[in-house]
Amino acid sequence: MLVLTGARLVSVDAGRVELALDSGYRAIIDLLDTHLARFLVLRPNGLRIDRTWSLSPELAGEAEEPDALTGRNRLSRSGFPGIAATIAEDEAAITVETAFYRILVQRAPLRLDWFFRQETDGAWRQVLADRPTSAYVFDRHGPRLAHYLVRRREERYYGFGEKSGDADKHGRRLRMGTIDAMGYDAERSDPLYKHIPFYATVRPDRGGDSVGLFYDNLARGAFDLGQEIDAYHGDYRSFEAEDGDLDLYVVFGPSLAEVTARFTALTGRTALPPRWSLAYSGSTMQYTDDADPPARFEEFLALLAEHGIPCRSFQLSSGYTMIGDKRYVFHWNRHKFPDPAGFARRLRTAGLEIAANIKPALLTDHPLFAEVEAFRGFVRDSEDAAKPHLTQFWGGTGAYLDFTNPRTSAWWSAKVKTSLLDNGIGSTWNDNNEFEIWDDKAGCDLAGAGTTIATLRPVQTNLMMRASHRAQTAHAPGKRPYLISRSGGPGMQRYVQTWTGDNRTAWKTLRYNLRMGHGLSISGLFNFGHDIGGFAGPKPEPELFVRWIEHGIFWPRFTIHSWNDDGSANEPWMYPQVLPLVRAALAFRERLTPLLYTLLWRAHREHVPLLQPTFFAFPHDPLTYEEDDSFLLGDDLLVAPVVDPGLTARTVYLPAVPEGWFDFHTGVWHPGGRRIEVAAPLGRCPLLVRGATILPLGPAPGEPATLALRLFSHHGGLRPRVVFDDDGESILDTANHVLLNCAMLPDGQVEVLRRGRHAPRWTHLRLEDHAGATLSERSMTDVRIVSETP
Repeated sequence: MLVLTGARLVSVDAGRVELALDSGYRAIIDLLDTHLARFLVLRPNGLRIDRTWSLSPELAGEAEEPDALTGRNRLSRSGFPGIAATIAEDEAAITVETAFYRILVQRAPLRLDWFFRQETDGAWRQVLADRPTSAYVFDRHGPRLAHYLVRRREERYYGFGEKSGDADKHGRRLRMGTIDAMGYDAERSDPLYKHIPFYATVRPDRGGDSVGLFYDNLARGAFDLGQEIDAYHGDYRSFEAEDGDLDLYVVFGPSLAEVTARFTALTGRTALPPRWSLAYSGSTMQYTDDADPPARFEEFLALLAEHGIPCRSFQLSSGYTMIGDKRYVFHWNRHKFPDPAGFARRLRTAGLEIAANIKPALLTDHPLFAEVEAFRGFVRDSEDAAKPHLTQFWGGTGAYLDFTNPRTSAWWSAKVKTSLLDNGIGSTWNDNNEFEIWDDKAGCDLAGAGTTIATLRPVQTNLMMRASHRAQTAHAPGKRPYLISRSGGPGMQRYVQTWTGDNRTAWKTLRYNLRMGHGLSISGLFNFGHDIGGFAGPKPEPELFVRWIEHGIFWPRFTIHSWNDDGSANEPWMYPQVLPLVRAALAFRERLTPLLYTLLWRAHREHVPLLQPTFFAFPHDPLTYEEDDSFLLGDDLLVAPVVDPGLTARTVYLPAVPEGWFDFHTGVWHPGGRRIEVAAPLGRCPLLVRGATILPLGPAPGEPATLALRLFSHHGGLRPRVVFDDDGESILDTANHVLLNCAMLPDGQVEVLRRGRHAPRWTHLRLEDHAGATLSERSMTDVRIVSETP
């Protein structure tokens, strides 16, 4: 292995600093923006992969196609404003300094120290430091590389997308890669489904000061965050990759919220889904695997009506594609589904949208295999490019589609249209898309340029989403598409909603799925959920099932999905003795829709997570950094689910805020900065509301179309609240929409101003006190509504 050394300044040009290194290596420092810089190393023979698919299309220049199949030139700076810098040199180091950050480049061995200017006093504070003994290490005879940084024991490491275990990954070793981890252990299994090589270094001892590191390298690799120790080097952490380039983006905060927002802006704006996606979505393997699926769906619809369960969509598992006991994407089993269009029409008439499961590989006996191979649409064999690369897939041997081939992407879009969209199925569930190709030298087309799969597995997954997305938007122009994907890489949020895959039914899954969600939120993947009830393993007992539901009603994706060992299906009515509790939880989910929809709109516009760990919102409170199984929904709702059996109360830490917290269920006020015990009988998830909050609540099923604004005021003040509403499906830029701007006036009255052209779904607006008692009710036809606070 070669340790890089000998940095020499070559040129400075409009925010780009080029360095020559020994052994023919080069490096580039790009000063991209006031809070964003990049360090890229080039080997003697250039970049391993000169394209990137990770960066946001919002940043592309006019000359580049947004979201291009061939990605973006890795060296391009288009879309970045760039900032000026001064350069100073001495025998030991080169200093690159902007008004916002400073980079000290030590020459031998090469290492970088990163400093950020404090807004309070203008002083420089070091936020990152490379390991002094050897920081940048490259394989002399192969493509492997590693980057080593100093690890400080007071640092915490958050992000990495979807990873098992606690939110803080200090001390862990995490593999970068994607795998079909059915029935995984949410505390320990690694890797899982997503490949997000980003994390934030957070310093609780400095009030939560944070800096983000994004390695734009999608080859298999690992982060070591203190598991490996070596007496020669002191405490260190590392990123290593089996191939690709060392292309590091440093995202300055100083807060974690700012780091997350800037990383999300870099990799892509969160797609705003249609509003119906927030309702309960039915799903189970058993219905489509049944001998008579239409009968099972008729039973499902009848039970929804009988039990008063609100449901707006169904996620159609892959059993509709079966031939014998195997699954063949885009093939309809006409014995089980003799009339796909009629089946879809029946569900849509009942008010349910459908998202159909599709998979990016074809078994070798697939009826369409030869059609795809005729245009070389599969990933190619590394030893004989005339053949497709064959590998294990679900049901037998198959070949993965190569979405870097323009003909393959076009073929996929066409099949989505003819097989699904033309039959009335408007959404896609992109599944089993981890691209488990274990030969790094398997060939990919890359629009005729040719390369290997080594750095492209998550790219293939994202391009699969892109092809599905294009089919859906072409089929229904002007409407927001809804897509789901299990796997993906950086930027997947600009296409899809996601979930944490095929979890195992167990109490600890509740706890660790919650903590896994923190990683997704910090990594820019805001629209997610988990399979409620557990996907694999035994069916959940009644207590576990109810606890899962009362927790899950706060997630953007609310889907009960299962493939239980005993062949049963997780359904809302599976246990009659707890059905009233399930029904009440689902009714409260409906009431949360105005808040959830507004938070999704805010995530789309402002890059703010819907679900936040408490330290994200309260970084100066050291007790929020403890793993306490609670989270925030938006800025104001503290959700503290029960994740252990047999409990009827739990302890909750209330972050230290002067306005304190109200118990939503009892209306009792508590001061912040302390732990309290909260009652949690089965069916009630502890929920605390920050004081001075205006909380929007919609009607429960069957209630009049009234929007309630519940006022949680302890000292007489209320923070402003915006409530967003539109027709729920039109492209945001062209849709009529309405904003309700809610605020307290100096005289103690509450003002609600309606702005925008869209007629809201609510006919009346009601003001309530913190206990839910009505203060006043007005027609929503009023433009300006003013009422006194309690």
